[in-house]
Amino acid sequence: MVHDMPIRQADDQDERGLREQLAACYHAFDHLGWTESIFNHITVRVPGPERHYLINPFGLHYAEVTASNLVKIDIAGNPVGGAQGRVNRAGFIIHSAIHAARDDAHCIIHVHTDTGIAVACKKDGLSHDSFYGAQLFGRVAYHDFEGITVHAGEQPRLVASLGDKSILVLRNHGLLVVAQSLHKAFWLMWTLQRACDVQCKVQSMAGDDVPVPDPVRLAAAHDGEHFDPEGELGRKMLDAVIRRMEMERRRAFVDFRS
Repeated sequence: MVHDMPIRQADDQDERGLREQLAACYHAFDHLGWTESIFNHITVRVPGPERHYLINPFGLHYAEVTASNLVKIDIAGNPVGGAQGRVNRAGFIIHSAIHAARDDAHCIIHVHTDTGIAVACKKDGLSHDSFYGAQLFGRVAYHDFEGITVHAGEQPRLVASLGDKSILVLRNHGLLVVAQSLHKAFWLMWTLQRACDVQCKVQSMAGDDVPVPDPVRLAAAHDGEHFDPEGELGRKMLDAVIRRMEMERRRAFVDFRS
């Protein structure tokens, strides 16, 4: 059964709390429809200098992920601390490269949503001429498609393409976000996904688009992240999705805390 108690808020030394938050996030993505069978990943770095991180075991749907079955691996893809479960090599190639290269890469999210892939297939990439797209102005980088990401030789090119940005559009492939917390990563992915949804609708309509000037885009990019006076926008958004999800699933589903 799904518990009524809130998810424990994790600090930098609380691996169990991070596991609960991450498992809840996997369930939230399933609730939102941001899933791709048994593929894609949300990873979170755990405390310690080794840059170990948590990842979903390969073969499970997001709805089957729990705090206990998340696999802790090192940046070489090896399970650590008695972890059980196989890891998808494509996920390891992308996530390990970025976790290893970026000090601020606490959380990485990669998705293959319909509209995300559609935008990734467009030559001009993500539009910043919508309410949501403008909020991501200056945050987006691009990486050219090299096929399925299972070859270690692509890792340095992935890292170079990302640079210091927080969003990487994998051309012809999908979307990726990087952030210093799971909650900020969720906010980024939610905003990015909404931008892609809106862009696909706009580009299906006849008539000229209304461009947004760069100064307005810059203001939107700042205000979109900082308008919450408590600085907890991503946490509030994810918590709201989890509450809604739990209300709908209260009768019978595996608890992500188990």
